[in-house]
Amino acid sequence: MYPACLIRFLSSQLCCIILLVLGALLFSSCGEQREEVQPPNIVILFPDDMGYGDLRSYGNPTIKTPNIDRLGEQGVRFTSFVTASWCVPSRTELLTGRHMPRVDLGGRTGSDGEGGLPDEELTLAEGLQQAGYATGMAGKWHLGYMKEDFLPTNQGFGSWFGLPYSNDYRKPWVQTEESLGLYRDTEMVEHPINQDSLTIRYTEEAVNFIKSHADGEQPFFFYLAYNMPHLPIHTAEGFRGRSNGGFYGDVIETIDWSVGQVLQTLDEQGLSENTIVFFASDNGPWNNLPDRMLQEGNECWHTGSTGPLRGSKATTYEGGTRVPALIRWPAHISEGRVSSELVAMPDIYRTLLEVAGAELPGHTLDGYDLMPFLTGQRDESPRQEYPYFLRGELQAYRQGPWKLRLASEEAELFNMQDDPGERWNRAEENPEIVDQLRKKMEQVAEDTGAEIPQTDE
Repeated sequence: MYPACLIRFLSSQLCCIILLVLGALLFSSCGEQREEVQPPNIVILFPDDMGYGDLRSYGNPTIKTPNIDRLGEQGVRFTSFVTASWCVPSRTELLTGRHMPRVDLGGRTGSDGEGGLPDEELTLAEGLQQAGYATGMAGKWHLGYMKEDFLPTNQGFGSWFGLPYSNDYRKPWVQTEESLGLYRDTEMVEHPINQDSLTIRYTEEAVNFIKSHADGEQPFFFYLAYNMPHLPIHTAEGFRGRSNGGFYGDVIETIDWSVGQVLQTLDEQGLSENTIVFFASDNGPWNNLPDRMLQEGNECWHTGSTGPLRGSKATTYEGGTRVPALIRWPAHISEGRVSSELVAMPDIYRTLLEVAGAELPGHTLDGYDLMPFLTGQRDESPRQEYPYFLRGELQAYRQGPWKLRLASEEAELFNMQDDPGERWNRAEENPEIVDQLRKKMEQVAEDTGAEIPQTDE
């Protein structure tokens, strides 16, 4: 028999051990619960037709963009971020995670257009809403308006204040009888509209939404899709003449002011640390604008800069598809990183749904989860390829450093590593790479239902 004092001692020690184990398990459980109930807030800032060379951090010598640049200083600035080269397919990639040929809109989505996002597409807003997010939007939609079901508030957004399509869909630029009006949810509430104040009013909508959801009861997603600097450009009187970059510079600096207002609101509400802020242009600038746009004061120089890149909006050269893009999430993404890794618009859809714990749709997605790359868990982007579609054609394809483009009379092969300006066609000296990429394009075209342009061999 053991002495009673020894038994009491061992019993007390055993109780302490049990209590310590239970405490550790409880603490661990609480920690897991905290993670589960605190997914990040998400803000997307999406200008229209902003060029690769329009920001100071991307080399613009005259336009000042300190607030947008700060996103890169506090997160990641991408130098090889690509997207579709015009409005509708770019927004399709962002909000569905799929390339345009996969999504049957059923027609055009501008004025008089009867097309729109079909029910089988799970929009980013719908996915986040199903995951418990409050969702809101201000700005340009351009993914269907003729049927009420096509409008943002029937596509996952709890609120919307903006235009149903681009700001040039009115006479004299577009011959339409449709009124270009401002919508509140599903109703047109203002016509005609003062485009000078659009950026300011969209910003107020974003700021008010953030403040109204700052209590932390549920995470939020806000999508601010500027109409500017799409032609015809506009800004408020108070911003005119302030930029050294002329009228266009004034418009860009107005957007930079708007970004500053959003970031300041996040700071003031104590939300910055756990809010993902993503900024990107939808496509390159409209430097190849049609003659119909040169009316009512529109000038050729009222468009942006592609910097060192060739081409512009609605082309599959880099000037139309490579855009300024920056992302910040202070709680998890290290600051001050500049990455030349290939990243594309469909990746944003998948990344944000994954990080929010949302359920992915059952159909094919064209994006990758970037978060392991963004948080430093892996050195390289998961994306090594990108297909360049334009109006139903697969015109170009990039894999690694090489890009094959078949939209000209002859095949063009460029090395994106040492020739991002696409000046030197190296197809003749690299026939095996041309053949390899052409075969890859044939596979992707068959998979998506796109066509491939025919070129001279």
